[in-house]
Amino acid sequence: MRLRIASLAALIAGAALAQQPGPAPAFAAPNLTPQGVASMAGGCAMCHGTRGFPAAGSSVAGLAGRPIASIVDAMKGFKEGRRAATVMHQIARGFSDGEIAALAAYFAAQKEAP
Repeated sequence: MRLRIASLAALIAGAALAQQPGPAPAFAAPNLTPQGVASMAGGCAMCHGTRGFPAAGSSVAGLAGRPIASIVDAMKGFKEGRRAATVMHQIARGFSDGEIAALAAYFAAQKEAP
């Protein structure tokens, strides 16, 4: 009886060790529709102002009307740690290259203050 229990325990332990961890969870694909990009851009408003127009007298960079390449370069610089920041390096790491490009195009297209 003891041998059977020991064998069963060894079999269970071996099976548990042989199992590979499951795949990493799949998160939702980025929403790069105009509404999805505008929603992502809304998260930037706290510092950079609505649609990229910061409050008058703010020391934070305005994003509205800025060239796409300038925004992409800045975001990649933050993301890769090449550009000094207080929080932008953490924020930029949360965006894929496609999301950065979409946000850059969104802000570049903003020409009139809200």
